[in-house]
Amino acid sequence: MSILVFVTGGTFDKKYDERSGTLFFKDTHLPEMLRLGRCRVEVSLRTLMMVDSLDMSAADRALIVEQCRTAPEAQIVITHGTDTMVETARALAAAFPSGGPKTIVLTGAMVPYAFGSSDGLFNLGSALSFVQVLPAGVYIAMNGRYFAWDIVRKNRETGDFEREPRQL
Repeated sequence: MSILVFVTGGTFDKKYDERSGTLFFKDTHLPEMLRLGRCRVEVSLRTLMMVDSLDMSAADRALIVEQCRTAPEAQIVITHGTDTMVETARALAAAFPSGGPKTIVLTGAMVPYAFGSSDGLFNLGSALSFVQVLPAGVYIAMNGRYFAWDIVRKNRETGDFEREPRQL
């Protein structure tokens, strides 16, 4: 059984241009990350897009949903920018009501992998582990934790993902 990994860009895959001082996309770092992490699970890797999640459109989200829907794999990891990860998770949850039949885990990084001090390698490893053991549904894996898509938020002050406080 193979895990399908969809690449969508985000901070995870940004590179730094030393001359202009800007971040940009070129190729995904995922093959190198899987190799360095000594990944021993069967993984199929497919790049859907390379965009900052703040620039992700409704059409981009629809493409992600459709690719997940038509993929034969039941376990899917999506690398995604952290700013709108919850929005994409919401779109996926709407397409897969009651969770079935797939387990989909979105993950990302707060610091680009290319910087060397990135949380991306840890988050990727966590997502690959969580997708194998969680029941069908849509989840976000960050900071060594997983969250159901509808109870998580990005805390912009701390840079962590945390459980969404519920209103009583």
